Amino acid sequence: MFLSIDGIDGAGKTTQLERLCAGLRAAGTDVEFVRDPGSTPAGEAIRGLLLDSDLEMHRRCEALLYMAARAQLVEARIRPAITAGKTVVSDRYLLANVVYQSVGGETEPDQLWELGQIATAGIAPDLTILLDLPAETAALRRRGPADRVERRGVEYMEQVRQAFLKQLPRCQGATAVIDAGQEIDAVWEAIRQAVAATVGQQVL
Repeated sequence: MFLSIDGIDGAGKTTQLERLCAGLRAAGTDVEFVRDPGSTPAGEAIRGLLLDSDLEMHRRCEALLYMAARAQLVEARIRPAITAGKTVVSDRYLLANVVYQSVGGETEPDQLWELGQIATAGIAPDLTILLDLPAETAALRRRGPADRVERRGVEYMEQVRQAFLKQLPRCQGATAVIDAGQEIDAVWEAIRQAVAATVGQQVL
């Protein structure tokens, strides 16, 4: 099983990903947790360029760097884990790349989806969960310094939020939109039900 959780920064991904991994492990599931971009030496180096630098990049340049990091992630971590029968849980995946790099019009979503098929070799989540939250609310929740993408501001992030909602149906596999403005326990329960609906049984 391959699960991905996405959404704009501040929507609560970190908290729910921790719960998901802990819940699966408590139920006896062997979990491989990854973050995209990252989770490989090459991916972490690329992540630093994309998020922790002040480099100016065209969105197409950004997109290709994300794709390169994801290609290495798939081959070094995700594919071997799936082959070994593990459940992969990913903090973001291709959907985020399509959304963040298409907002602003410098690259087209169709092109990014096509590039994504090459980068992932067709490996896609069985379930993609989108934690949906207005950008203004998410901005109030964020802690610590903004990264290179977050510094684009609330208006950009709201456009990203709307793009997530628009592009989510194009993901392979099942999808679920969860209101991240609910209490943490309510969000977790919605995630549990989405996972159960995907695998056909309660596993958390």
